[in-house]
Amino acid sequence: MTVTANQPAELTIGDPTDAPAARPAPRLGWLDGLRGIAALLVAIHHFGLLKWFSWGTDFEKKFDLGIFAVMLFFLVSGYIVPASLERRGDVRGFWVGRLFRIYPLLIIAVGLSLVLLPHSYSAVPSQVTDRPYWASLANLTLLHEMTNIASALGAMWTLCYEMVFYFLVSALFVKGWHRNSAPISVFFAGAALLLGAWWTPQLITPQQPWVAPAQTHHIIVATVAVMATGLVLVLLGRPELIRLGALVLGGLGAALLFLNARSTFYESMMILATMFAGTAIFRAEKGQIDRLLAWICCAFVLTAGFLVGYMYNHGKALDRTWTGSWQGFSLPYVTAWAVFGLGMLLRGRRWPRVLTWLGAISYSVYVVHIPVLWGTWWFKDKVVHFPTTGAGRWLLPAFFVACVLLVSHLTYKLVEMPGQKLGKRVSKALDRRSVAAAAERAAAEG
Repeated sequence: MTVTANQPAELTIGDPTDAPAARPAPRLGWLDGLRGIAALLVAIHHFGLLKWFSWGTDFEKKFDLGIFAVMLFFLVSGYIVPASLERRGDVRGFWVGRLFRIYPLLIIAVGLSLVLLPHSYSAVPSQVTDRPYWASLANLTLLHEMTNIASALGAMWTLCYEMVFYFLVSALFVKGWHRNSAPISVFFAGAALLLGAWWTPQLITPQQPWVAPAQTHHIIVATVAVMATGLVLVLLGRPELIRLGALVLGGLGAALLFLNARSTFYESMMILATMFAGTAIFRAEKGQIDRLLAWICCAFVLTAGFLVGYMYNHGKALDRTWTGSWQGFSLPYVTAWAVFGLGMLLRGRRWPRVLTWLGAISYSVYVVHIPVLWGTWWFKDKVVHFPTTGAGRWLLPAFFVACVLLVSHLTYKLVEMPGQKLGKRVSKALDRRSVAAAAERAAAEG
């Protein structure tokens, strides 16, 4: 039974025409498979495995594996996250689920990295450890790279965009505009095309935090205050407060995205365009929007993703997208769409169990692979000598991947699953309190 079914109608925030979406959706194996592949490729990319091949450096200059993997991730998130919110029909339940899904593993992974890894092999960069208070505060918002602070774990930069997407999706839902995914996606892609070379990233904090600390501290304090206010309003559970809180969060996400994102403007815009395009695909598949509209939207976003790389991903922009050429951005972007499309074509088939398992632990893979990577380097340098020639040279990457999968499986079982169960209990407890409070108000008014 869904959360919506357990609460009075006045507590449900959204479009009542979405009621059929409240039925529990079956687990989608093809999405798990794609998500698992993307997570493992991110780990392999950060290990630098392609460079072990004679052709690897030239290949990665033309095809950045990291861009491919994260864009595939964003398509999957865009497809499934709004569906999760609308299936619940409950913004508060959605946010409780998100918070308990994301934070326990992150906090434990960062904490253990600081405690277990030697300083010279720290997975947490010095930009974070040198200013622990401000960096911790910023990273806890998961908007850190939009407040001029580095990620506590390198791969966390994508979570900033995920968080902004959650903010925007929540705001659109409470306004009843959530089915406008296709035009919203086209808006972001159009902004990338038109303003990609003109809009300057980090308009509020253009200098590094150690150069101009006051600016950075001010934006962190402001971000924490606004985000905390929005979340508290949502968690209070009264319909008018949920609406206000979701709009506060949406406004915060939009402001940081447009005014202080670390990356180039065209990359930031294309990330949001990609996610909302994924949502448009979901809506077309479920008959919520016209399929022709979805096709036009996707064609425009796909074309824009290729063109912004060709037009803008040159010179200093490469330092912000971490790519080696315009092809390094454009080609993997297009390929991510192709792989997602192939996954959709095969969605009716039974996917290999190993891929669905990898999808289930994909968030753990994404989070823990950086600490495991630094632990692998320490192990190689200080404990065991790995062969560097012949067939034996493949022992090191095999050891790394095995450790990532083992640790991820453990953290999924011991951290993620208990965290999600706790989130469900918290959500049910909040629902019971809201129902009781609504009954008391009704009695008082009667």
